Amino acid sequence: MSRAVLKPPALGSRLQRAFRYAAEKHAGQTRKQTAVPYLSHLMAVASLVLEAGGDEDLAIAALLHDVVEDCGGMPRLREVRKMFGPRVAKIVEGCTDSFGEPKAEWVERKKDYLREVKHADAETRLVSASDKLHNVRTILTDYRQHGDVIWTRFSGKKDGTLWYYRALSDEYQRRGPNRITRELAIAVAELESAVKKRPSAKLLAKNKSAARSGR
Repeated sequence: MSRAVLKPPALGSRLQRAFRYAAEKHAGQTRKQTAVPYLSHLMAVASLVLEAGGDEDLAIAALLHDVVEDCGGMPRLREVRKMFGPRVAKIVEGCTDSFGEPKAEWVERKKDYLREVKHADAETRLVSASDKLHNVRTILTDYRQHGDVIWTRFSGKKDGTLWYYRALSDEYQRRGPNRITRELAIAVAELESAVKKRPSAKLLAKNKSAARSGR
């Protein structure tokens, strides 16, 4: 029996140009209330997309998935379309939940995005799910290190953040599950389990107070 020939995607100057573009537009931006350059997230999402079988266009969309929301709105989307083509622009648009300022209220925005995801094509869902997978993995790592204080970083706080990623994970799994959506489901379950097992800050303070008083 002959072995299948594995052929990697062709990656060239367009991907390099997209990386420079992302680095320029997101220059100075960091992950929420940290010193971690935002570019690290974009690189991680692109890596996940390529590892899941994505081609150059999908990797470019992964690098640029936040450039419209965070760096200029609709004019930026038109620029992305002009520079990288309609396929990339469509995926970037499908990964964007806000196109201008002021942004809608957080819960409203997230509910709208969940409705959009239900009808998104497989390519958009792959990039979007890769974005969320890296987010959840980062949240889980930070939570294990810092505890409940991390929820102050997020507009949805603890309950809203957990609800949003659970809802997204369930939706991704509903239609066309793949390695990324399965890993996201695992990561979301691990985050939920970690939060459930960890005593709240109030309970820890109460226990410390009781210990000091000799109760």
